[in-house]
Amino acid sequence: MKELIVKDNALINASYNLDLVEQRLILLAIMEARESGKGINANDPLTVHAESYINQFNVHRNTAYQALKDACKDLFARQFSYQEQRPKGVANITSRWVSQIAYIDNTASVELIFSPAIIPLITRLEKHFTSYEMKQISYLSTGYAVRLYEILIAWRSTGKTPVIELIDFRKQIGVLDTEYNRMHDFKKRVLDPSIKQIKEHTDITVEVEQHKKGRSITGFSFRLQQKKSVNQELINTINLDTVDLCFKMTDAQRHMFANKLSELPSMGKYSQGTESFQQFAIRIAEMLQDPERFKELYPYLKKVGYR
Repeated sequence: MKELIVKDNALINASYNLDLVEQRLILLAIMEARESGKGINANDPLTVHAESYINQFNVHRNTAYQALKDACKDLFARQFSYQEQRPKGVANITSRWVSQIAYIDNTASVELIFSPAIIPLITRLEKHFTSYEMKQISYLSTGYAVRLYEILIAWRSTGKTPVIELIDFRKQIGVLDTEYNRMHDFKKRVLDPSIKQIKEHTDITVEVEQHKKGRSITGFSFRLQQKKSVNQELINTINLDTVDLCFKMTDAQRHMFANKLSELPSMGKYSQGTESFQQFAIRIAEMLQDPERFKELYPYLKKVGYR
């Protein structure tokens, strides 16, 4: 089953401070909305079960539900800010993340309703958006690392970020004004551990460059590169004759394997974000009729039993 998170880049670049469990709660709620097909609106609550939290992040069963309850309560008081271009200039907007929360002890679950202001930022897929699979952040153990990963992959297509001024970077990554004001402490406690975790546990490698005015560091820029996957190596070794196989697939086989592929987590990068699994499967079946796309998808077909 795909576990794809999609956020408008206005939200990715928003300045806010959430702890790790709060970030995980929001991501699980977004995933729940996608997988259930009911979407996100300002009226219907999204349910996150402790079991989902345990399975996704490999946390201890005895503490998972309490952690979700605490995160839900804290999130209710949280605010986030972002900028929006208006006809008469830039509007600086502040809103709450959620308008309502609840927790149900009998089912070890929590419910939340996103505030009206945040819903279009999460659900709208415009020209600029960022998507990633939940598994990419499952083993990041700090909120700083999750935030840095989100910021970085917004620049995946270019492979590098612009220079981010230090004061803006601290806000974007969630560091309070009273925290880690000495650069040594900021690097040791925030920046270096986050980069290390991203290199070890996600699909990108990253290098940081610091920018100075005189002797003082005033900002950072980052270079990132997609890790070469086993799937890509397989694609590179496929004999061109393999493409002939796509013409031997019956319509029934195409649709059967398309349904299997639509639920494969690693196929998430091909999803358009708002489509259902059924719509995604139909589009995959069409892709399998194209020899070049068939060749591209061949490693994934092998994963779901195609021989």
